[in-house]
Amino acid sequence: MLTSKQRAYLRSLSQNLDTIFQIGKGGISEELCLQIGNALEARELIKARVLDNSGYTAKEAAEAIAEEIGCDVVCCVGSRFVLYRESQKKKRIELI
Repeated sequence: MLTSKQRAYLRSLSQNLDTIFQIGKGGISEELCLQIGNALEARELIKARVLDNSGYTAKEAAEAIAEEIGCDVVCCVGSRFVLYRESQKKKRIELI
């Protein structure tokens, strides 16, 4: 669980990130969760977007994915959301 200070720090780091995943009409599949998990292992912090035709809000999608793969939701703004999970092999982000 992230503290508000950690969440604010991660949110500031996410400002310059590109959106690397889009959730569309296919919804949240097992394969998508696997890909997001692999991306989190490599990067620790990722940004994703929910398309209008997905049937999910950004918050719903972020919480569903976080529950599925065991990561933290940093923030949800509009149709985008940011996820964080500490990497086991390539730790880059040092949280206080």
